[in-house]
Amino acid sequence: MPTSKIAITLDEETLVRLDRLVREQRFPNRSRAIQEAVVEKLVRMDRTRLARECAKLEPDYEQAMADEGLAGDASEWPEY
Repeated sequence: MPTSKIAITLDEETLVRLDRLVREQRFPNRSRAIQEAVVEKLVRMDRTRLARECAKLEPDYEQAMADEGLAGDASEWPEY
């Protein structure tokens, strides 16, 4: 996947902690550590958004919609 360079600003304490992780070889460099942190945060946000959307669903309605497709005779279902 292509990458792009960006500039970011970090407070001194965060930078010290980040450099410690790189020194301890938990990450190969600052860039990789920050990249992984951003990806992880985006994944968490996506999961949170999915949970919020799922909470809006009405279980009885969703079950009725799911059952509607099962009402037909199984012999009419396509072979796999």
